[in-house]
Amino acid sequence: MAYQITSQCISCKLCQPICPTGAIKIEEDGRHWIDQKLCTNCADTVYTVPQCQAGCPTCNGCVKVPSDYWEGWFEKYNRVIAKLTKKQDYWDRWFNCYS
Repeated sequence: MAYQITSQCISCKLCQPICPTGAIKIEEDGRHWIDQKLCTNCADTVYTVPQCQAGCPTCNGCVKVPSDYWEGWFEKYNRVIAKLTKKQDYWDRWFNCYS
């Protein structure tokens, strides 16, 4: 499953040099994007986490692209339910972002 850059990207360019496959590209207008053909999710490298996500200061600038419709649907559903119930997973999010 490849990654994509979201609208929360602040164009800091920290992710581009740390990508081991060179999948992060910058368009002429300064918008960042990840080439899905080059992104390997850092699976066949020495890294335990995807480097684009690990190096992102916003922690949400790079997110996984769901592999199928239902996976994406349930992921979005769980986020909406968490917001509606005001469920705070601060430490879980912190651990996932910085581990």
